[in-house]
Amino acid sequence: MAQSSSSDVVILALGVALAALYLFRDQIFSASKPSTVPTTASKVSGGDEGNPRDFVAKMKAGKKRLVIFYGSQTGTAEEYAIRLAKEAKQKFGLTSLVCDPEEYDFENLDQIPEDCAVFFVMATYGEGEPTDNAVQLMGNLTDESFEFSKGEHKLEGLKYVVFSLGNKTYEHYNLIGRQVDAKLTEMGAIRIGERGEGDDDKSMEEDYLEWKDGMWEAFATAMGVEEGQGGDTADFAVSEVEKVVPEKVYLGELSARALTRTKGIHDAKNPYPAPISVARELFQDTQDRNCVHIELSTEGSGITYQHGDHVGVWPTNAELEVDRLLCALGLWEKKDTVISIESLDPALAKVPFPVPTTYATVLRHYIDISGLAGRQMLGTFAKFAPTPEAEAYMRNLNTDKDLYHKVVADGSLRVGEVLQLAAGNDLSAAPTPANTSAWTIPFDIIVSSITRLQPRYYSISSSPKLHPNSIHVTCVVLKWQSAGNSKIGTKWVYGVGSNFLLNLKYAANGESAPLVTNDSNSNSVLPTYAIEGPRGLYKADTIYKTPIHVRRSTFRLPTNPKSPVIMIGPGTGVAPFRGFVQERVALARRSIDKNGPDALADWGRIVLFYGCRKSTEDFLYKDEWPQYLDELKGKFVMHKAFSREPPYKPDGSKIYVQDLIWQEKDAVADAILNGKGYVYICGDAKNMSKAVEDTLCRIMGEAKGGSAEVEGAAELKLLKERSRLLLDVWS
Repeated sequence: MAQSSSSDVVILALGVALAALYLFRDQIFSASKPSTVPTTASKVSGGDEGNPRDFVAKMKAGKKRLVIFYGSQTGTAEEYAIRLAKEAKQKFGLTSLVCDPEEYDFENLDQIPEDCAVFFVMATYGEGEPTDNAVQLMGNLTDESFEFSKGEHKLEGLKYVVFSLGNKTYEHYNLIGRQVDAKLTEMGAIRIGERGEGDDDKSMEEDYLEWKDGMWEAFATAMGVEEGQGGDTADFAVSEVEKVVPEKVYLGELSARALTRTKGIHDAKNPYPAPISVARELFQDTQDRNCVHIELSTEGSGITYQHGDHVGVWPTNAELEVDRLLCALGLWEKKDTVISIESLDPALAKVPFPVPTTYATVLRHYIDISGLAGRQMLGTFAKFAPTPEAEAYMRNLNTDKDLYHKVVADGSLRVGEVLQLAAGNDLSAAPTPANTSAWTIPFDIIVSSITRLQPRYYSISSSPKLHPNSIHVTCVVLKWQSAGNSKIGTKWVYGVGSNFLLNLKYAANGESAPLVTNDSNSNSVLPTYAIEGPRGLYKADTIYKTPIHVRRSTFRLPTNPKSPVIMIGPGTGVAPFRGFVQERVALARRSIDKNGPDALADWGRIVLFYGCRKSTEDFLYKDEWPQYLDELKGKFVMHKAFSREPPYKPDGSKIYVQDLIWQEKDAVADAILNGKGYVYICGDAKNMSKAVEDTLCRIMGEAKGGSAEVEGAAELKLLKERSRLLLDVWS
């Protein structure tokens, strides 16, 4: 009996073993096979047309000899990438694949055919960082352990072009474009022409125009092509639609969800119409200037933010400029005609806004007709002039750089104004079809030539710890007088985003906008905007709304409140620091409630250096700071510089924030060197930021027993590398 049981056990065990062997045969026998690393489709030789991340396959399938990658944060680099693609097509008949690098893999960059070339249009963001969509690309190029499809970190013989976008007021001017150029050269790639560098502080447009002609000459030689093989071909086909469902026509809505009024995540592609809960003036004297405080309710939207983040506000163009361009294009009577727009080459130019829509909607909501008229587009428009004299004048503006600067740039002229000026119309009169000559510029050329209207970004001036359902904006209103010339006198110029917010402030409070001057010039009144939105979407009873989204930032307080913090923010540069202080106030309240009145004893001090003209004129949040000082129990210190009131320097010159920092040099050096503190600078990049950094170099150099140029500069560099010196600056 026992013997029989043993046999059964053996048979049963053998059966289990055979079953297991069958079930796990792949794993067991694969051990004898050589180990392999899974290969992505993009690494397969020749590319994989079915892989949406394989740009080489797309180039071959579309018979495109150029691929253009853009690193863009605000859309400018993308615009220049598209311009390069259009020019390659017009000059040489070559088609391009314009790519967002975030959407592609770069293992097969070494598979670009010999008769093709790669363009890199790269913006530098923040403190010498790649734009968000170019992080992966830069990582692949700079990481020497990264292998392309041939198993090496080499790109021998790859032909490339670089145009970089930056701002000379920033320390790391065009760093990303320069790094791309250097890394490609190291890997054996061959640059075509000179590297282009655009400076947004002066004129990105002029830098591009001066660079591109020489580049295209070198390009023709390197690629074996001749100019004249292309031609003027339209990017879009615009058609007027007779039969349409009115509810499906976009009248300024920024997304399909906004049109259908359905719920969804709110971001840059689907902004949230935020109700304005508070709108007030911050300046004590508003005779010449305004600064508005706007509180945007986010309750129920799902939108979250952190202190230091940015909010994007989507403005419209001023109604005066919309009317001006409608008249100048001969579209006044057809302004509400529904149109559809189709891209004739989606890989080159996507329709930049939702359709179907109307002529007036495009000009009001979707393209930036308020920006300076570019010199290159004037040449395109010239042949559609209403008279030979207007055509000749436009061609002169296009070809004569000095004339363009004197008339258009110095005069701050928009597209509609240049069309009127060239045609001999009166720019000071309110535009009508009767007093404005009509040009025959096809609307597809307008859409191709004028860039998309972009959101305006503001540093959020609140903390979610105190205001979880509200985003605060602090915005100085931009208004200045242009330089006059023999063709046109001086005129008031109004910033689009800030005057849009000022309009909302007046409307939200039921106030009337004041006259700028008392003459009859159409330019003498503040611009008005279509603030009620498409189909009245942005107004509910007496509550106005504006579309917004949040952009994340790394401009953050240290998590440990024991770390000292130094904040430098004159003018509206104080905006994020109001949020920083509120963040600490909220933490202090919780700490005191939990641990008693001595809970802040070991906290580091947060010190704010603030500056403005006068304590009685433009002192922002003047009534709030004493409350914060009280709640933070001596852990918050504020130093104030009023440049246009005493005390002045011994020589009579004005005192600015950098002077206050120097006065507190011992405390500043101690906080940074001994307290391992953090330094934050927000505001003007051109003058203030540089002056503050120079002062910090002097302080650090002196504290280290050396000079500002050597020891001070080294310490400042170290602070930046360790993310203990952070900047949120603008030009």
